[in-house]
Amino acid sequence: MLPETGYGKEPSGDRPSVRIIVALYAIGVRRRANLPTSTNPSVKQTVSWFVLGLMSSVTFVGILSELVPSGILPQMAADLGIDEGDVGFLVGVYALASAVFAIPLISFTLAINRKLLLLLLLAGFAVSNLVVAVSTSYGVIVASRILGGLCAGVMWPMIAAYGTRLVPENMHGRAITVIMSGNTLGISIGLPVMTTIGLTFGWRSAFVVLSLIVVAIAVLVYFYLPAVKGERMSKTNSPFTVIRMPAILIVLLLTFLSVMAHYGIYTYITLLVEMLDMVGGIGLALLIFGIGSVVSVVLSARFIDAYLQPLVVTALATGGIAMALFLVFPSSLSVSITGFFLWGLAFGPLVTMYQTAVSRQIDEAKDVATSVQSSVFNLSIMVATWIGGMLLEGFLGSFSVSGVVTLSLACFILATIVALMSRKTLRSA
Repeated sequence: MLPETGYGKEPSGDRPSVRIIVALYAIGVRRRANLPTSTNPSVKQTVSWFVLGLMSSVTFVGILSELVPSGILPQMAADLGIDEGDVGFLVGVYALASAVFAIPLISFTLAINRKLLLLLLLAGFAVSNLVVAVSTSYGVIVASRILGGLCAGVMWPMIAAYGTRLVPENMHGRAITVIMSGNTLGISIGLPVMTTIGLTFGWRSAFVVLSLIVVAIAVLVYFYLPAVKGERMSKTNSPFTVIRMPAILIVLLLTFLSVMAHYGIYTYITLLVEMLDMVGGIGLALLIFGIGSVVSVVLSARFIDAYLQPLVVTALATGGIAMALFLVFPSSLSVSITGFFLWGLAFGPLVTMYQTAVSRQIDEAKDVATSVQSSVFNLSIMVATWIGGMLLEGFLGSFSVSGVVTLSLACFILATIVALMSRKTLRSA
């Protein structure tokens, strides 16, 4: 029999088995309550890996929700009786909604529990994709794409800040890298798979499958993600306060230059492959690019916290080298393959580098700060696409894709110089 200990008293010291039973019971209660069983950072790291992986699945479906129409564009246009440009608009309006409304929506939802907000966003993604799958009205489809864009505008900055609040400070960069790896995997693996599904079973099936995946992720989020309280909006965590910080402005400048460097030419990657006359065509180019991106994500997860500035400088310089190879050796297959691999290496950590840098600058309002960075990121994509188009059309003095590659090289060089001069902003954990 167990000794009588009395209410509120410890079990008798001469019965260690009682202590063990009580300790195990307490651990069980804490686990059921979704609380860490230890404050030791190494234990917290171990507990968090599944959670961070689950968060990466959210960014995986987030990027797929945006890009799926681009893979099945002709099929959607033919079935809906619209031009291919109208289907392309479905991608553009999604990105525009994300860019324009990210900051106000993040500010508006700042006080909501992060887990509850994420569940609401996943519900929005599921509804958006399902409506596209079943609707025959182009106007309704556009409206549903705007809904998806609004959800994405909140999700991208929110989930990065959510993840950093679950791990020690010296793991913030690794946490963001793991979470945002879903973006890279979505582009390199998810999009080809979804395109194959759409081409094989009809374009609507791709959106149905994506909706079901989102629902499955939402169920896992409900059961396994810890609840984290929101923050009250104040003068100290408003977007206007954030954008007045010199370090944040430097990160935003690096974001703009880096996105211009990458997306100015990535938008027209098919034309780049034609210029290089690359054997294997766009399929081989994207495969090599994807391999480089995945490799760099794995490497950046290892080094981003301890070596943020060297990582940023190396990534930017690597991208510049890739563009230089395209310009100097446009007819060499081996050089082209090397160039696409190096470009992929530079592209992989693009999002995580600057969100980590932003996260390092502030203790509060990480959601707001990353929403500002996310908005600049999306707007920079639009600017890069617009300027690249003008270069191709000859408005800025060039009639070939080499002009766009030159623009990318110039942006890589400028961004590398800024990164080299920003040691304090790009400080390590």
